[in-house]
Amino acid sequence: MWLLNANTQELRTFYGEVPEYAILSHTWGEDEITLQDLQKINGNIPTTNNEVNRLRNSEGFTKITECCKQALKDELQWVWVDTCCIDKTNSVELSKAINSMFQWYQGSQVCYAVLTDVPDDDPVENSDSRFRASRWFTRGWTLQELLAPSIVIFYGQGWTKLGDRKSLVEVISAIAKIPTRCLSDNQYRQEACIAQKMSWASNRETTRTEDIAYCLLGLFGVNMPLLYGEGTKAFLRLQEELARTKPDDSLLVWKAALVSGQLLDDFGGFAPSPKAFSQSGDVVCYGDSTLSLASLGLQLETFRY
Repeated sequence: MWLLNANTQELRTFYGEVPEYAILSHTWGEDEITLQDLQKINGNIPTTNNEVNRLRNSEGFTKITECCKQALKDELQWVWVDTCCIDKTNSVELSKAINSMFQWYQGSQVCYAVLTDVPDDDPVENSDSRFRASRWFTRGWTLQELLAPSIVIFYGQGWTKLGDRKSLVEVISAIAKIPTRCLSDNQYRQEACIAQKMSWASNRETTRTEDIAYCLLGLFGVNMPLLYGEGTKAFLRLQEELARTKPDDSLLVWKAALVSGQLLDDFGGFAPSPKAFSQSGDVVCYGDSTLSLASLGLQLETFRY
């Protein structure tokens, strides 16, 4: 696991036990800083002074430095930022990171969620607040970043604190369509059925088609190899893995009419995307599941809801 030293902004790899760290949650912009960019800034990769100055003046680097400043205020010496703490040129490392990301957010001391489209003086709890309309609440990857950490603190575009997940739980619940108990208590979140969890992702989007499946791996506690280029088959593979490993009939509680532009025949009994679960937020399972995935077909005896 790569971590960034909040004082020196230099990267270090940790194996096994890691020090306490803060973690950043954000939506990506046009000029994010990669691991290689950071190595250029720190002189580990040869480059020109003009390139170093360009990188240092980017919004992506400002985001990293502000994260480091906040971590130091919180007496944390290390931070993790997804843009520069994963070597995305290494497919093996990228796959491992995506399969571990939920645990990394869960293991952080605090998560800083910076909403770059929300002014620092935004009246967060008002019905017409920019906070409620923030792009952060529409992205696939930020779902696990909202749920996994023990503490999530929200900041506006100038890094002024807007509130935290605990104090804003009612507002966040209304925005994200996630029950307050699942935002406040990990046990309730873990006990939520598959269909309900899928509904939390139903209005979220990812840049890459495959990522709408990959961003849910940690939420469901499953691991899968990443196959960029497989398109919508990634979400099919996720459901197959859930059918194999999670005894939960609610995997089949979805509505085809909510999905347009996709051929459902290619998915068998499975949903083509999380959008199909948008009306499954209140689904609760009772009794033992009878869902199983045989080598070539789906087996189901009965539903119990």
